[in-house]
Amino acid sequence: MTQEEKFKIISEEYTDLFIEYNRNAKFLERFPGSAIHLINSRYAIAYVPNSILSGDFIQKYSYSSLPHCYGLMSTASLGASGIDRLRRQPVYNLKGQGVVVAVIDTGIDYTNPIFKKADGTSKILALWDQTIDSLDQYPEDTFYGTEYTKEQINQAFTSQTPLTLVPSTDEIGHGTMLAGIAVGNEVPQSNFSGVVPESELIIVKLKPAKQALREFFKIPLSSICYQENDIIWALDYVIKVARKFGRPLSICLGIGTSQGSHSGKGPLNNMISFYGDFPGVAIAISAGNEGNKRKHFSGIIEPTDRNVSVELNVGPNEHGFSMELWGSAPNTYSIDILSPSGEYIPQIFESLRTNRRIRFIFDNTTIYVDYEIVGTHRAEQLILFRFQEPAPGVWKINVYTRGGFRGLFHMWLPISGFISDNTYFIRPDPTTTITSPADSLSPIAVTAYYPEFKTLYLEASRGYTSNNIIKPELAAPGVNVVVPTLAQNFITASGTSIAAAHTAGVNAMFLEWGIVRGFYPGIDTIDIKKYLIRGATRSDIIPYPNTEWGYGIIDVYNVFDIFRTGFQRS
Repeated sequence: MTQEEKFKIISEEYTDLFIEYNRNAKFLERFPGSAIHLINSRYAIAYVPNSILSGDFIQKYSYSSLPHCYGLMSTASLGASGIDRLRRQPVYNLKGQGVVVAVIDTGIDYTNPIFKKADGTSKILALWDQTIDSLDQYPEDTFYGTEYTKEQINQAFTSQTPLTLVPSTDEIGHGTMLAGIAVGNEVPQSNFSGVVPESELIIVKLKPAKQALREFFKIPLSSICYQENDIIWALDYVIKVARKFGRPLSICLGIGTSQGSHSGKGPLNNMISFYGDFPGVAIAISAGNEGNKRKHFSGIIEPTDRNVSVELNVGPNEHGFSMELWGSAPNTYSIDILSPSGEYIPQIFESLRTNRRIRFIFDNTTIYVDYEIVGTHRAEQLILFRFQEPAPGVWKINVYTRGGFRGLFHMWLPISGFISDNTYFIRPDPTTTITSPADSLSPIAVTAYYPEFKTLYLEASRGYTSNNIIKPELAAPGVNVVVPTLAQNFITASGTSIAAAHTAGVNAMFLEWGIVRGFYPGIDTIDIKKYLIRGATRSDIIPYPNTEWGYGIIDVYNVFDIFRTGFQRS
């Protein structure tokens, strides 16, 4: 990537494609004439003209070349997690001192007083706004966006017009909310306090997904949507900044997608699990809000069965959407389609790579169907559907399998916000709705519950992953939680991203105890996860782990009480 080529990163005329090259330069020649941007020794991005996204793209270049599209996972928490009780113990008064919390999201309202220290300076060590183009103010090797330093933000504080000096804003408020939950100052009159108000922040404001990618996957242009490669760059950035300052790092991710096999595989999943194993790094991710949305179907085809029928209700004014079927190996899978008006498309038999463009005469609908039997990151077979101007009503899709074994398959519609609530499976399965990257192996996947009534958040996604990894692991407060707004006041809000921000604060407490105070210098995400599981609050009448609560409710006081008593709980 050169300075002359960097415009392609933000240009809507170019599409971003993944190359998994693993230090082998010959794989970088996969897209001749493209600009190549190396992320690390494993992944690179090729910037190619949008014309490559033709109807047969999957057949030519594979599904794994396309970045997934991620959306936001949210629409008196301290006492519920045992944090207040722990703070009353002088030896364990952990408020995140010496630790940095990273929020990769919609940006931040850095002028909000809850993000100022007692001396009037900012808690933000660094802010990378991927949406503001600059000639040379971007982080090293990224070639896009603008990085603002702590000194620049502090200078903006002293100005009558701070946005003229640091023009980065959070137009949506989601990132501001998550940062506030994790590290915001105490505001007693509003019954608000961040979990670790003495921690500092690294902020990344993600740039929106490109229109060509949205159009390919039929995601509305009005939806809040981010690309996988920009999130990977953000992760790389926050790791480097934390290392530069010599601080342990707690990362919060409140975003998710229903794209992919839900088995914790893919570029972003791989990078998150890799970073989660770093000493001094802890990662918390929201489990998603898809459990009650009727966007998932699961089916089992016995060797003696002919097929399984899937009924999909498409709501009115649905202009387009994608849908994915993932079938377990070693069987192969195929489908036929019956439209609401009764127009029948006979069985499309499987082959190594199949691409069909189906036009329905009576329904004025086009469906692009792609089969991919073997992919880069998985053994499961993919059938990708892309509906264009789908007719409202009930569509019937029969799923067939061959191979002589029991055939297990899953189908997912896009997350809420990418598709109407009126489009859903008539016989949905609320389990296996954990969004990615919460299905990654190392990080802590967090669901949300209502502390006042000890009830699960109704919309919360449920586990496990499609390959039966236990996700979510834990539950944290995420219903009717007091959160900061862009108006610099407070409201109550709900969602699993709120629970993830709360957990990111809890992780910062462990990093302070382990690294800053020296009790466990090598502590990482998996270590913290094990401690939290040991100390979790569990009901006597519910078996654990389970698909809703994981191993139970986070209780930090219990964890440190176990430390105190040598793991002998009363």
